[in-house]
Amino acid sequence: MADEVYDGAIGIDLGTTYSCVANYEGTNVEIIANEQGSFTTPSFVSFTDEERLIGEAAKNQAAMNPENTVFDVKRLIGRRFDDPTVKKDIESWPFKIVDQGGSPMVQVQYLKETKTFSPQEISSMVLTKMKEVAETKLGKKVSKAVVTVPAYFNDNQRQATKDAGAIAGLNVLRIINEPTAAAIAYGLGSGRSEKERNVLIYDLGGGTFDVSLLNIQGGVFTVKATAGDTHLGGQDFDTNLLEHFKKEFQRKTKKDLSGDARALRRLRTACERAKRTLSNGTQTTVEIDSLFDGEDFNAQITRARFEDLNAKAFQATIDPVAQVLKDANIEKKAVDDLVLVGGSTRIPRIQKLLSDFFDGKKLEKSINPDEAVAYGAAVQAGILSGKAQSAETADLLLLDVVPLSLGVAMEGNIFAPVVPRGQTVPTIKKRYQNPFPLLSPHLFLIETW
Repeated sequence: MADEVYDGAIGIDLGTTYSCVANYEGTNVEIIANEQGSFTTPSFVSFTDEERLIGEAAKNQAAMNPENTVFDVKRLIGRRFDDPTVKKDIESWPFKIVDQGGSPMVQVQYLKETKTFSPQEISSMVLTKMKEVAETKLGKKVSKAVVTVPAYFNDNQRQATKDAGAIAGLNVLRIINEPTAAAIAYGLGSGRSEKERNVLIYDLGGGTFDVSLLNIQGGVFTVKATAGDTHLGGQDFDTNLLEHFKKEFQRKTKKDLSGDARALRRLRTACERAKRTLSNGTQTTVEIDSLFDGEDFNAQITRARFEDLNAKAFQATIDPVAQVLKDANIEKKAVDDLVLVGGSTRIPRIQKLLSDFFDGKKLEKSINPDEAVAYGAAVQAGILSGKAQSAETADLLLLDVVPLSLGVAMEGNIFAPVVPRGQTVPTIKKRYQNPFPLLSPHLFLIETW
């Protein structure tokens, strides 16, 4: 590759399970395929005695090297070791997480040594891979990017993601919310219209869930409200299926495979495959030779049973939808388009729950749920780097909101909000606080972008 540096910027969707990269130059957005020809790359990093593998190669050998193959790191980034969700995840992961000054660190065997990496460092490896995918296509070095995060990520998680970009050698021009990026893809693509309309983005990915309600008028995209769960997605559906099959295996063989990381990885891979098959068919068979202790495993699963196992998790996606409508003070009938984003929205039961909530309203499936977020990120990257030249992007204005209140810690560990949840950004907010009447008051100034 030439040493020439690309003067534009790329858009990266850094996902829990899969990542995607796109570029916008002139008037076209291109989703860039990796060396396998896939437009999405597994967010997996594997360490061996000889090398480090990222993406497809890492995921493909996860069963042979489960203790040193890292995934789901997006569920760690920006969190503390004592976070209850981190504690729960640690129980299910085959790789080791250690506490280092309150921060969770990934411990692996690499080049015949014990190595420790922060979630930011692991994420940077995935970002580096996506950067290299783009560089191979462009034939130039890439130094700038727009990276997406779940709308419900807090400030720590956003900053940690930006740090991961810096470690990967990227100047992260902006961190933007995934559903907002998807709304750009929809608004500039199949959903293009001169009419003002309210669009609900339902974004259910591999590990996170977001709902955002936007008002789109011409090129102005205004986020009215956002809600979600940073720990809900396809991985959880796989886990529920995994637990079901673990019990089935024990019932049939009287053997417990819970302590065998290799067997669990093989079973999880089969669960993910079965889940995908059940989005199109009504039943499938899981077959694994010599799964554990010489025992083969063979079991059938129907779509109805899969839905039953995940009923609670599926239903949990509807509460944030209701919350968004309440926060935006908008009735169901005022929502014009329901847009599905994220691979998990292919699940028929998910689609039915959302449609039923909106009294049978038709769902908008015209955008690719795996690529829409990277598409929107690339548009924003093209605008910020001056590469976008289309008439549509010339007038594009993005007005997002703060998903969680920002404030300061007061005496007695009391949280004093300065920027309330749902505030449109950019914004500057001031708050005067006078804990000591005889002294001059303190001014807290928070600038949010």
